[in-house]
Amino acid sequence: MTTIDIAAASALTPATRLRLTTRGRRVVAFLAALPAVAALGIAIVSGGAALASADREAASPEFATVTVLPGDSLWSIAQEVAPAADPRDVVDAIVRLNALGTAQLDAGQELSIPAEYATQE
Repeated sequence: MTTIDIAAASALTPATRLRLTTRGRRVVAFLAALPAVAALGIAIVSGGAALASADREAASPEFATVTVLPGDSLWSIAQEVAPAADPRDVVDAIVRLNALGTAQLDAGQELSIPAEYATQE
């Protein structure tokens, strides 16, 4: 019989491949994606700050206000502030701008009129 030394024996033995379980693959995928998620988070936070600073520089539109008188309705106010425009569009814009939940108005209530309709006479 021939004797094989240890170095020769290890050369004959095939190297085993690393085998990952499903859980191991998930951990590796998570670790690989972590830098991308962190970079995306930083980009979102930085981009939001840039947008906020751009808004400060923009001129804020000025709104005219109307005080509701007894008997006034959104329709009558819309016809008064923008006689040339469709009252339905004006009413919708007033409701959205003032965040009104209902069409009910109280006497003395202040309503903001959108700038696009406030200049029409």
